[in-house]
Amino acid sequence: MILSKDIVKDDNPLLKEKSVDVEIPLSKEDENTLKEMIEYIFNSIDEEISAKYDLRAAVGIAAPQIGVLKKMIVIYTFDELGNEWFLPIVNPKIVSYSDELAYLKTGEGCLSVDREVSGLVMRPKRTTFKGYIYDNGELVYKTIKLENYLSIVFNHEYDHLRGILFPDRINKENPFFIPNNASPIKFEGEEDEK
Repeated sequence: MILSKDIVKDDNPLLKEKSVDVEIPLSKEDENTLKEMIEYIFNSIDEEISAKYDLRAAVGIAAPQIGVLKKMIVIYTFDELGNEWFLPIVNPKIVSYSDELAYLKTGEGCLSVDREVSGLVMRPKRTTFKGYIYDNGELVYKTIKLENYLSIVFNHEYDHLRGILFPDRINKENPFFIPNNASPIKFEGEEDEK
């Protein structure tokens, strides 16, 4: 079971390194790593388990965050319309992304960054990737299109595979700068700001 102490923190140079492709079919070791990542996500959002083990809630995790420099990420979250998304992904590769950008008004957070970081992170509003989706022990090669919040979450995790952390993406001169082609993500029922 992955605990908070097992999460690699942002002062560790390992998080600046690039990950390598995972061999297909998965080795037992790689499959176990992926299963542990999945387990962490579900444990972190279970109130009882997260309280017992002091886990930080997460919508995503990347293998480098547990010290494994391999291209594996797990996402479990809901989109703006309340649809559930569970994506355990092996060897993701972005095939296209929009020039239009999106951002979270509250900024981003990360299991590996144990402090508040002020500033906005601009991400592609739409992203299409190819990769293997782990589904009940099977790997299924798919092309998946993500937009808005899901695109932000995916790109955050994908950056981990390239040695990039979200604070690296914040405009250093003007952390709250919003380009003309960027818009905030709104969730169902959320009011526009006046």
